[in-house]
Amino acid sequence: MAPWRIGSAIAGIVLVLTYAGGANYWNRQDGWYQTIIKPTWQPPDFIFGIIWPYNFIVVGLALYNLASQAKPIWVGSAIAFFGASVFFALRWSYIFYQLHDLNAAALSLLTTAILTLPLIGITFAHSLKLGLALVPYQIWLFIAAALNFNFAANN
Repeated sequence: MAPWRIGSAIAGIVLVLTYAGGANYWNRQDGWYQTIIKPTWQPPDFIFGIIWPYNFIVVGLALYNLASQAKPIWVGSAIAFFGASVFFALRWSYIFYQLHDLNAAALSLLTTAILTLPLIGITFAHSLKLGLALVPYQIWLFIAAALNFNFAANN
């Protein structure tokens, strides 16, 4: 594998690990989350424990696959958009769990979901299977954003 491909694969994996670790760092709950009003359509807690590991693994696989096979412009674009989405996802985690600013958190999560769309499109263009595997991640981000807008409206 060419050195730039190895570097791109490493960058993608580092972003996924940063995303997982950073979100976990700020999501330490102090009991505040249990006090907010949640919609009746919120998924049960165990779903969160299933979907997030799945999402991180699939995104990592998609980025590795792109780094291994796609043209440099597509690899760079996918990593850049994913990196920006990670920034806003971690921003959401901090704003939501530390600042408790539900409106700003909802906007940050919606931005995350929007910034992930190019990654999904690029992945679909290079691997139908991995593109399909990323669909639950994209759906989850929009569900999470909708939940957050609901939190903001009801609290």
